[in-house]
Amino acid sequence: MFSRRGFLTSASAFAALPAIAAAPDASLRPMMRPLGLFAGGAASGADLVAEAALGGRVGYAVADATTGELLDALNPLVALPPASVTKAVTCAYALDRLGPDYRFHTRILTNGTLRDGRLEGDLWLVGSGDPMLDTNTLAALAAEVRRQGIAEVTGRLVLADGALPSIFEIDPEQPDHAGYNPAISGLNLNYNRVHFEWARQAGDYTVTLDARSDSLRPAVDLARMRIVDRAEPLFTYAQIEGRDHWTVARAGLGEEGARWLPVRRPSAYVAEVFATLARAQGMRLGAIALTQAVPQASRLLVEHASDPMRDILRDMMRWSTNLTAEVVGLVATQADGLRPTHLGQSAAAMSDWMRSTLNTGQAGFVDHSGLGDQSRLCPQDMVSALVAAAPGGVLRGLMRAHPMLNARGEPMPNHPVAVAAKTGTLNFVSTLAGYARLPSGRDLAFAIFCADMDRRAALTPAERERPEGARPYNRRAKRLQQRLIERWAGVPG
Repeated sequence: MFSRRGFLTSASAFAALPAIAAAPDASLRPMMRPLGLFAGGAASGADLVAEAALGGRVGYAVADATTGELLDALNPLVALPPASVTKAVTCAYALDRLGPDYRFHTRILTNGTLRDGRLEGDLWLVGSGDPMLDTNTLAALAAEVRRQGIAEVTGRLVLADGALPSIFEIDPEQPDHAGYNPAISGLNLNYNRVHFEWARQAGDYTVTLDARSDSLRPAVDLARMRIVDRAEPLFTYAQIEGRDHWTVARAGLGEEGARWLPVRRPSAYVAEVFATLARAQGMRLGAIALTQAVPQASRLLVEHASDPMRDILRDMMRWSTNLTAEVVGLVATQADGLRPTHLGQSAAAMSDWMRSTLNTGQAGFVDHSGLGDQSRLCPQDMVSALVAAAPGGVLRGLMRAHPMLNARGEPMPNHPVAVAAKTGTLNFVSTLAGYARLPSGRDLAFAIFCADMDRRAALTPAERERPEGARPYNRRAKRLQQRLIERWAGVPG
C-alpha cells in the first residue's frame, strides 16, 4: 500500500541512482550519454521530429524506470509548457502531502435549537473544497436535514467557503466561456459549471440554465443568458450585481444544443442550488449569507465525506479535470502550513517540492492543472520525477492506458507495448509523459513535449477556441509521440 512515508522513501532512494535531473537551460551536472537501445538502421529521433514538421520546439527524454539510466534524449533541457502533464506532478504532490486516504468533508452545522420542526438559529453549510461535490450530493444533504425533523430555519443559511482562497478563474488568457476554466472556492459544485441548453421553437429560442445531474434539473438564477443578433463574438460575459450575465450570438446557435459554462461565484451557486433542493424537501429557509469565517456553530447535523484521494486523482487523470487539479494542489500546499492567496503561490510551492523531493532541476509551474501556458518544465526533469515515483506503481496506476494507434487512427489493443501516460493539449502544444512496458518486460519512463509558442502567441482572443491549424498540429504531434515510443521499444511503426 502506498503511504506518504513510502513515497518519500522511494524518492530519497532515487537520489542514489544515476542522475538525469538538470536545470531547464543548463545542466548542473553532466548528462548521461544515451545507451543506444536501438538497432542500427532505425530512424533517429531527430529524423522523426524532422519528418513531423511541427515547427517550434520538440524535446524528449526516456530512461529505464527502474535504474534511472537515460536511454535517449533530444533537447532534454529545453523548458516548454507541460500542459496537462502537470497533473501527473500534482498527483504525486497530493499523495505525498495528503496521502491516498485523504477525504474532503462537507458539513451542515447549526447553532440553533429544534422545536416542533422549527430550527431557531442558523444553518451552516461548511465546505472543505471538495472538487467532486455535485447536485446529487447536495440533494442528499438536504434530504437528511429534513429527515432530522427540520421544516423551517428561522435564522440564516450561512455558506462558509474559507477552506480555500476564492479565485475568479484558473487562467485569465482563456475564453470567458471555457467551461474548463472555472472559479475556485472552498465550496465547489458540478466542477463550478452551469448547464446552458437551447432549442429553436416558433422562430425563436427557449433557453435553460441549470445545475443538472443525471436525475435532477434545479434551475439557476445566478447565471443569466440573453440571445443577441451579431456575428461575433460567440459569447460575452459580465458580472452584474453578483450574477453571471452572458450573451450569445444568435447566428452561432443552430437548431438546438447545450454546453457547460463556467461559474464565477461558486459559493453563491452552491447556496442557490441547496436552497432550491431544500424547498423541494418541504423546508423553509431564512436569508442566505456567505462568509469565509470559521462557523459559529457547535452541533453537527450532516456530514458528507468524499471518495478517498486515490480515487479522486484517478478520476482527475482520466477526465483531466482542471478544477480537481487546482483544488488538490491548493490543499496539498496548505498541508505544509502555507496559506496561498492565488494559484501562482501554490504552484511555486509545488515547483519547490518537485525539486527537493523528486530530485529534479528547476520547474516553473503557474498552476496545478497545466492550463496556463506560462508553466515551464523540461522533459528530463519530468522523466526524473516519473522514475522517482515508479516504485510501487502508484502513479502509473492512476494514469490511463494510452492506446497505440494504427495508420487509420484506430486503437490496437494487441500492440506489444503497454503505455500508461498523461496527455496534455493546448493550442499548438502537445505533451505526453508516462510509462511504457516493453515486450521484454522492461519499463521505461518518458516525456515528449512539443510546442510552437510563436503560433500560439499570435492567436487573437477570437481564435483561441478553435484556431486554424491547431488540429493538424495536434495530430502530427501525437503521431510523432507514438513513433518515438515504437522506436524505443524496437517495434516497427
